Amino acid sequence: MLKGIASTQGDSYPLNTTTFLKRAARLFPHQEIVYRTADGGWARTDYGAYGKRVSRLANALGELGIGAGTMVGVLDWNNLRHFELYFGVPAVGATFLQLNLRLAPDDVEYVADHSQAKWIFVDESLLPVAEALAPKIYAQGWVVMSDRPASEIETSLPNVHFYEDLLAQASDEYDYPLIEETTAAYAGYTTGTTGRPKGIYYSHRSIYLHTLSIMAALKASYDEVVMPVTPMFHVLSWGFPQMALAAGAKLVLPGRFSAEDIGQVADALAAEHVTIANGAPSLFAPMLEHFRAQDEAPDLSSTRLISGSTEPPLSLMRGFRDATGADVIHAYGASETTPLVTTNWKLKPDMAGLSEAEQWDLKRSQGLYVPGIEVKVVDPEGNELPWDGKSMGEVLLRGPWITESYFKLDDSADRFLDGWWRSGDVGMFYENGYLKLTDRLKDVIKSGGEWISSIDMENAILDNPKVLEAAVIGVPDEKFQERPVAYVVTRKGEELTQEQVNEGLLGRFAKWQLPDQVIFTDELPRTSVGKLDKKLLRKDWEK
Repeated sequence: MLKGIASTQGDSYPLNTTTFLKRAARLFPHQEIVYRTADGGWARTDYGAYGKRVSRLANALGELGIGAGTMVGVLDWNNLRHFELYFGVPAVGATFLQLNLRLAPDDVEYVADHSQAKWIFVDESLLPVAEALAPKIYAQGWVVMSDRPASEIETSLPNVHFYEDLLAQASDEYDYPLIEETTAAYAGYTTGTTGRPKGIYYSHRSIYLHTLSIMAALKASYDEVVMPVTPMFHVLSWGFPQMALAAGAKLVLPGRFSAEDIGQVADALAAEHVTIANGAPSLFAPMLEHFRAQDEAPDLSSTRLISGSTEPPLSLMRGFRDATGADVIHAYGASETTPLVTTNWKLKPDMAGLSEAEQWDLKRSQGLYVPGIEVKVVDPEGNELPWDGKSMGEVLLRGPWITESYFKLDDSADRFLDGWWRSGDVGMFYENGYLKLTDRLKDVIKSGGEWISSIDMENAILDNPKVLEAAVIGVPDEKFQERPVAYVVTRKGEELTQEQVNEGLLGRFAKWQLPDQVIFTDELPRTSVGKLDKKLLRKDWEK
């Protein structure tokens, strides 16, 4: 690393997430926060009141002995108190631990122990989870969050306190200290699909820079209305809470919900005129069906739906545009990348000459990587591959919000290469700089010396209007090493044959690449974060 003439700027001033909090409370005190209540209703507050409650929280944390070096776990939905903890905990130098409700109970126990969480804040609705966890871990104390008075709440948790009582006794004036910027503001753990969850600790500096980048990438400002649909306990809802506060944007918190009652979230998205929301295709698909079922779908022409987790099918992207006017924007990232790596909001001006079909095809790629990080695609020997739209290899990343190690995990050297994080994703760069992922290394189908993209095949199957869900896996084959097998869920009342599925693939795949089998099923297994669980599908095929 070269060192030149020293600057005269404020390089000693630490990058702190608290900066966003203080600015929003001061400059946008009347900007609304709309949030879901425990009874399923909706309530409103603003950044001015929010800032005072976070100050009360910071004082209350100090009274509990929570400060620099304390790990604070949180069990909660996308609620207002969760949002308060998002900034109150890091503001006192402590670290906010995301306890992912979608992890298996023994993995949640592992995360709490491995991170050495001393205090855990829990929403009243999750007391059964906390009470089952408490005897298995060491936690100094617990704080219950509820709208109900403490006298009405029964719990077996040891050394228990009540959030609203703590805040009621605290001052709403707090002198926020400057915090060394490499201090971990947040901690998160991977979903553990390949072994135990791995700890990723996000510094104030990395969160600060990531927040500025996501604001720039999505053109977010104080005239936006932001709804974090992605759980706030998973990769910090992709940085949307920080982005909203830093921008001074109106925030809509959808509380507790599931894919089955996504209609209530969809209705709020329309009623509050949300302009930026995030989520996975597995949530956006039922949301689209909800809008389509209405006599008149809402006008969402000002709404940008940031879609991650997996590539959104063209049928979903076109469906939202045609039914509501909403723009589905593909974005890419991972727990290890905080997570923003790429966005595909608008095509570059020099892409204007592409046909409509070519533009849609490019729009479903992962897009352009954002300023501040580096991305490359390498062959198995680690050599960078050309940007030619055909050279596929593993995607590697590095930058100020890309992890360089896992917390207290010594056997992860294979996930890093010369300072780059190995994503495990297979992809390629087009000549125009757009990144296109074709598979996971573990999922790519190697058939007769050629690679077949399971992702591309799944999305091609999903283009059939009779198909609701699709998954493609590679299965062992003596002659060709692997062959593709497709699992398909049809829409209610629709019927398909294997021949019809393969017929729809012929425009994008060679005849030899078509699935040897198409298995029709009622549902597809998914992981804790909504991704297709191909490990279970392979086990199903082996039966």
